Amino acid sequence: EQEAEEVRRILLALTDAFVRSGETLALGAELGRKVVDKHSTGGVGDKTTIAVAPVVAACGVPFGKMSGRGLGHTGGTLDKLESIPGFRVELTTEEFVAQVREVGVAVIGQTLELVPADKRLYALRDVTATVDNISLIAASIMSKKIAAGADAIVLDVKVGDGAFMKSEADARALAEAMLELGRRAGREVVSLITDMDQPLGQAVGNALEIREAIATLRGEGPPDFTELVVTAAGHLLARSDLGVGEAEGRARAERSLTDGTALAAYEAWIEAQGGDPSESALARAPVVREVRAERDGYVARLRAIRIGQAAVHLGAGRRTKEDDIDHAVGIVCRKKRGCRVDVGDTLAEVHARDDGAADACAREVLGAYEFVDTEPPVQPVVLDLIS
Repeated sequence: EQEAEEVRRILLALTDAFVRSGETLALGAELGRKVVDKHSTGGVGDKTTIAVAPVVAACGVPFGKMSGRGLGHTGGTLDKLESIPGFRVELTTEEFVAQVREVGVAVIGQTLELVPADKRLYALRDVTATVDNISLIAASIMSKKIAAGADAIVLDVKVGDGAFMKSEADARALAEAMLELGRRAGREVVSLITDMDQPLGQAVGNALEIREAIATLRGEGPPDFTELVVTAAGHLLARSDLGVGEAEGRARAERSLTDGTALAAYEAWIEAQGGDPSESALARAPVVREVRAERDGYVARLRAIRIGQAAVHLGAGRRTKEDDIDHAVGIVCRKKRGCRVDVGDTLAEVHARDDGAADACAREVLGAYEFVDTEPPVQPVVLDLIS
């Protein structure tokens, strides 16, 4: 117990040192409003920020976020946004604050002045095999959230096959460590533990995920993705200065998806950062290959990591930081866990640059599916709430 308390004390001191190593923002003080943000630990098909941000803004709450790029099978929000022609991810601090004030939402790349000590330590973690240390992960994430200046934060901690945290116990430990760091810094924080055994939503790949986010903002998104969006947005609204509870926050979030205000907020946000918000502007892959079921039954499992890796092989993600991304390519998983299928039904679509890449990816995608003869139990996308 004494040792655990010492680790806790060191973690708090380390996070504070990270924050103090560079510039900090106080968005709430700048705007005279509570500003909200969310963070995800990363997963396959995780385009949640792209839908949550305009939902929150449509409900009258300012949303400001500094985000990152993807590496490996987990896609980055910035990469997805850069599939929108003209979209600028690099804004000055002054432009960032002004846009949150005037438009209600801004998502940009992390500035070089924000938490520079974390970058130095991350390089050391890589060579000392401590990348997966929960305390160091918590300090890295929360120092950036604290320095970026939001007053209330929803943390989305992914768990499962396609997540960094493979067990619910590890996901919970990370969530609790981050909650404590946030509260010690005077932030309102809540954590969702969410399923990443299968991809989130249907689309995996940058432009494909933007299309799915837009469909969701029209009220036409996949059920699991829509559920996560309204849950996260509802918690942010409940921790804003609107003075509403979680039930009312969720109700307002749901309403914004059906009354057109969330989509309008998205379009205003994208235009403010120089982008073209129309779906027709998004790149399309020249080859679309259907992956068909080879047996009857129910989908017992759709392994997220295999879908994520298959998307990387298409060019939708990076193997190294220097790799370029093909924004048009990716995978759309039409059948997911629990779905009934017959021989010949379309399980997924592969969007590829050429026939060879499409054929190779189709084989990988088929290998990500597992089938059973009886309907499997339902598992929700939100597994737990830690507040």
